[in-house]
Amino acid sequence: MSTRVQHALDQLKINGVRITPQRHAILTFLMESMGHPTADEIYRSLEPRFPNMSVATVYNNLKMFIEAGMVRELTYGDNSSRFDADVSNHYHVICEKCGKIKDFMYPSLEEVERKAEEMTGFRVRGHRMELYGVCNECQDH
Repeated sequence: MSTRVQHALDQLKINGVRITPQRHAILTFLMESMGHPTADEIYRSLEPRFPNMSVATVYNNLKMFIEAGMVRELTYGDNSSRFDADVSNHYHVICEKCGKIKDFMYPSLEEVERKAEEMTGFRVRGHRMELYGVCNECQDH
């Protein structure tokens, strides 16, 4: 088990969350895949090991991980949220053909946040940036 997963499990225990085998598996899958899966993809991947687990169980656990600040929900208007266990400041580039999402790092846009606060009077709590294009695999077809 990775130290990231262990740290996340420890955080949940500190907050009084019981670590069920399903909860452990969902968190591990998210943290090790880093592939921005949908709840359905998580469910289908874990179902062979947990035949009694429902999609609702996956959703309920994802909601709890989001509230705990361990997972981000990415919504792109196509009705299928994707989930990201990397909660660091990073951005996404999305394939317009197959929907694959890749992370990329860029120096944080803190200056833009400061300017927005200055110009609007808002207290900015964060931002999201997405780039769209066509991935390598889709370019080859």
